[in-house]
Amino acid sequence: MGLTTAMYTALSGINVNQSRIETIGNNLANVNTTAFKGSRTLFQTQFSQLMSAGNAPSETSGGVNPTQSGLGAVVATTQRIFTPGSIETTGIASDLAVEGNGFFVVRRPNGQQVFTRDGAFTVTPDNRLVTRDGSYVQGFTIDPNFVVQPGALSDLTIPLGTLSIARATQNVRMDGDLSALEPLATQFAETTSAALVDGGGGQAGANTPLADLRAASAPGTALFADGNTIRVSGVAKGDRELTTQTFVVGTDGSTLGDFASWLQTRLGIQTGPDLPGTPGVTIENGQLVIRSNPGYPNAIAIETSDITSDNAGGTVPFSFSQTTTLPASGAYTTFTAYDSLGTPVQINTSYVLDSIAPTGPVWRFYAETPNPSGGSIALGTGTISFDNNGNFLSATGTQLSIDRSATGAITPLVFNMDFSGLHGLSTRDSGITLGDQDGFQPGTLANYSVGSDGVITGAFTNGLTRTLGQVALATFPNPEGLIAEQGNYYVVGPNTGAPVISAPGQFNAGTILSGALELSNVDVSREFIGLISSSAAFQASSRVITVSRDLLDQLLLVVR
Repeated sequence: MGLTTAMYTALSGINVNQSRIETIGNNLANVNTTAFKGSRTLFQTQFSQLMSAGNAPSETSGGVNPTQSGLGAVVATTQRIFTPGSIETTGIASDLAVEGNGFFVVRRPNGQQVFTRDGAFTVTPDNRLVTRDGSYVQGFTIDPNFVVQPGALSDLTIPLGTLSIARATQNVRMDGDLSALEPLATQFAETTSAALVDGGGGQAGANTPLADLRAASAPGTALFADGNTIRVSGVAKGDRELTTQTFVVGTDGSTLGDFASWLQTRLGIQTGPDLPGTPGVTIENGQLVIRSNPGYPNAIAIETSDITSDNAGGTVPFSFSQTTTLPASGAYTTFTAYDSLGTPVQINTSYVLDSIAPTGPVWRFYAETPNPSGGSIALGTGTISFDNNGNFLSATGTQLSIDRSATGAITPLVFNMDFSGLHGLSTRDSGITLGDQDGFQPGTLANYSVGSDGVITGAFTNGLTRTLGQVALATFPNPEGLIAEQGNYYVVGPNTGAPVISAPGQFNAGTILSGALELSNVDVSREFIGLISSSAAFQASSRVITVSRDLLDQLLLVVR
């Protein structure tokens, strides 16, 4: 019996070492498999034959230890080792590596949730982030404001070349100098038309119908008829020319007062109790009087040929004379803002020295847009105060609002003007320019990157960056309980514990390295040593079988 037992005991040694060699072979076969986790085979004794339990110590004996005979070895377990592998940089944005604990969460096309450390992902034509076999990488999506919504997992999408966004301007910062040497803006440009009368020869007033309006020099011919178009073109304001505007008699207004009000809005003349002078377009003593806001940048110069009509009886209805001209002073600049659709909106701002206060000079700015969606090109006015050292002190009227109701964009477009970068020293000339503004025209997603926290950030052609989603990681109480499947995937096993799915860096999850892949954690040198020791143990067990056979042969010879 003893020799037979020895042979079976040695056979168990062959079997366990064969299993270990199989494990080592699998490790070496996957030494270049992305994020592969090697395994080790652990042995334990199979049976132990008890021949004597021994005796306890007594007065006459020191005790006898048990007598046992081992009956071989068995495989205790094949344990997967989840130590991290080395990191290889690839420069490919879709390649991701986990640094620390955690697994990428993947949804197979059949809906099964699996896990992997292999981050060799790609972006499909339908913009989804997938593994090499087409399974969908899971993460947290964003709301319409590009804010990550943690919670339920979804397929991650990176819409390269298809997603376009814009951003409305919210803040505008101006830079430059407003010289304290500028003259005070106390003069107003004034233009007056020739005398106008009605059909009865009486002095024209605000209630005079346009269809009954006539020049005093030619009272027999009406200047307009219902349906006529009055075209205002070529009007100068400071050193710039205002855009062409049209007024339809009977549609946009029917009286001279209606036309005066319309013309005031189209010229951008701003009125109010806090503004100096009496700016506006009025009818005085049968004449159309145009008074601009103070200062040269606001001075309106209108000539007779600037207002025309398609009425055959009077193609040039008004004759104008400039009664006041202003010397060049002040400052003017233009810049572009953007509405919520990314449509550019031109903003013109002019600056004139309003007053000299004990605390320092006070400037007034006037803002307008040449192509309004509503009626008036004027946007607003405010003051800019400097201290006695020329430093910015304060500003009023800095929030501007533009009607965008006829454009499809969010209306109104509201933004703030920041003048804190201006100075009020006695420079030779005043000069002001746009420092920056935070609006953007439409741009298309051109590139992306993944941060260590798993947040996917997209870069658009207009310079904007936006969050596109966040890669999720899963951690387990016992990752060694995961069941490996083909394709570098793992599924939850009975002894794994419930997965904890979170953002990278939270709840013991590791972080993400973008443009990199994790290599296998197989140590080739250690595997070769294990291969040598397993081979030697295999041979030793086979020797036991050979010796047992030889002894049995000798025993049979005794019988002969």
